[in-house]
Amino acid sequence: MKNPYYAVIFTSTRTPGDNGYGEMADKMVELAKQQTGFLGVESAREEIGITVSYWESQADIANWKKNTDHLFAQQSGIKNWYSWYKVRVCLVEREYEFQK
Repeated sequence: MKNPYYAVIFTSTRTPGDNGYGEMADKMVELAKQQTGFLGVESAREEIGITVSYWESQADIANWKKNTDHLFAQQSGIKNWYSWYKVRVCLVEREYEFQK
């Protein structure tokens, strides 16, 4: 990814049971991949769920937030899947990695 870009960090704790969560999460990733400015996603779902999506611009993030299917997933999350969540939007100016 070319710097700078944006990261949206979604951290959450879940309510008990799947209740369709896994299927909806997979659907949202596939839908996000079709959005302008989407660069990628990383996710871990354990005691605390963390999903980080990457975007070219804040406008692209705002458009994703307004997507009808995404809005439905957000409402379902509040009603059925999350006991808590927090969203952080960050500008990524530098990155590095290690791989063996």
